[in-house]
Amino acid sequence: MIAFDGGGAVFAAIGVATLAAAVLPRALHRAPVSMPAVFLGFSILAFTLLPALPDPDPVAHHPVALHLTEVCVVVSLMGAGLAINRPLGWRRWGTTWRLLGITMPLSILAVGLLGWSMLGLGVASAVLLAAAVAPTDPVLASEVQVSEPTAEPGQDDDEARFALTAEAGLNDGLAFPFTYAAIAISVAGPALGGWLGGWVLVDVLWRIAVGVLVGAAVGWALGRLFFSGFARRRHLSEHAQGFVALAATFLAYGAVELAEGYGFVAVFVCAVALRAVERHDEYHGVLHSFVEQVERLLTVAVVVLLGGAVARGLFDDVGWVEVAFALVFLLVVRPLTGLVGLARGRTGRRERGVIAFFGVRGVGSLFYVAYALEHGDFPDAERLWAVVGLVVLGSIVVHGVAATPVMARLDRARERRAEQGDGDVAHTAV
Repeated sequence: MIAFDGGGAVFAAIGVATLAAAVLPRALHRAPVSMPAVFLGFSILAFTLLPALPDPDPVAHHPVALHLTEVCVVVSLMGAGLAINRPLGWRRWGTTWRLLGITMPLSILAVGLLGWSMLGLGVASAVLLAAAVAPTDPVLASEVQVSEPTAEPGQDDDEARFALTAEAGLNDGLAFPFTYAAIAISVAGPALGGWLGGWVLVDVLWRIAVGVLVGAAVGWALGRLFFSGFARRRHLSEHAQGFVALAATFLAYGAVELAEGYGFVAVFVCAVALRAVERHDEYHGVLHSFVEQVERLLTVAVVVLLGGAVARGLFDDVGWVEVAFALVFLLVVRPLTGLVGLARGRTGRRERGVIAFFGVRGVGSLFYVAYALEHGDFPDAERLWAVVGLVVLGSIVVHGVAATPVMARLDRARERRAEQGDGDVAHTAV
């Protein structure tokens, strides 16, 4: 083992990680490996070889785990909302509604049953596990999501990337009611009479409604301010740079949290509303670029600490049953529920397969565990952290390796179809 001064090792590690965060996305652009996977591997190695680095145990350092994952998810939701080029609509967003209304509830039901029967968890812990791993993640899924906003009218996102981006933007907030259900069960017991009525009225109806309405209002108001004639004459958008995105993020999140709503829902809705005020302005690119850089640094921090927790014993009590659960969830439950949800949609066969498979799990799952353990009474906290951490690690590896080649193949197939379509049009014209 190598022993170094603790403070110096920490600062050196921060410098190396920040430099790598700036360089790796471009360097790994065509490689079958994601930036989070690289950071995860190096962090496990670093925390194994450098005992002077602090122990990032999520149970011992619960407030850090809670608030770091919270900020990371909130910032990433703003980035996801700003990147979507497709206007909001029932038919235009049909794939997303199917993923939210069919795939997500089926995933929660399946994971809850597996947690109870396969892992032997109690009712409250099984519901929490289901709520934590059910939503896809807007943080670790950049390879399979919409990359950036475009200012060109008529340019739309491809269906697979759009669906995964919009799903990740909304279901991170829509998993919260089930987290609150787990908390209520852990405190009041599984009898429905002790918690169901308040849960439906407050945790489902009120909190979602407040998140949507306040988020939309904040996004619309900021959009009217920064895309008005007054703002253009005084070049407000030029001088404000990307800080407006952070202002919108924390304003929407803070206002909704004060009103006891879902801040995650509010931030994504705020971003979509902000984009809708003036959809084709190039300033959206500035906002998104700024948010993306902040998100990347926060992602590195979370992934490095997760790797450190793994190196310092997060998985010490993990056995084959936990490994089997993670594999069944990632390779069976999500793909099957995804295909069921999209069975009658308008997406093509290839797109359906890609959307169903790439249900990336990540920082949002870690946040929900931290939040529930803060507010509920769960006797198996360390095991929940281990199981969810294992699912996230497996997602980083499996989806990180598959994302680049699978999406490249999907893009080539789409280009061939477009060329054939152009050829058919030209032949008809002749």
